[in-house]
Amino acid sequence: MKQTFAFIILFMTTFISMAQTNLSNPGPLSGTWTLKAAQVILPDGKRVTDPAYGDSAKGILMIDADGQYSLQIFRPDRPKFSSGDKKHGTADEYSSALLGLSTHVGHVQVDSAHALLIFNIDYSAYPNWNHTVQTRKYRLSGNELYYEVPSSAGAGTKAVSVWER
Repeated sequence: MKQTFAFIILFMTTFISMAQTNLSNPGPLSGTWTLKAAQVILPDGKRVTDPAYGDSAKGILMIDADGQYSLQIFRPDRPKFSSGDKKHGTADEYSSALLGLSTHVGHVQVDSAHALLIFNIDYSAYPNWNHTVQTRKYRLSGNELYYEVPSSAGAGTKAVSVWER
């Protein structure tokens, strides 16, 4: 019985260790990235500017050596609140302010064997993403990082972020 139990523990430890070998801290992704493009891939495969952020989207992605990250994408031409007070905006002003940004923080891991970024999101401007794990297919080419965000339920489109150092 002790031998069987010891074998099971050894097998589980080996299996877990093997499963984790694909995951690593960000390595070559560590550093500061600026947004080059925010796009959408339509169901027909056509790539267009993401309407949420417009043609001149701005953003920054910072990843430290331990995988802690902070990501922000903004539509720079969001209208200012006419009242000058963020506590007293109109419904349209609040909508434009929130829909014209994406920001979240947490830890990211890299599965280089499958070309996946795994975002362990601690907090997000979109509260439904708080304490979730999201996976993105990525490609790193020189100083350019490209990744795709899986389509939202029923949306049929994929968001694409292109970053550069």
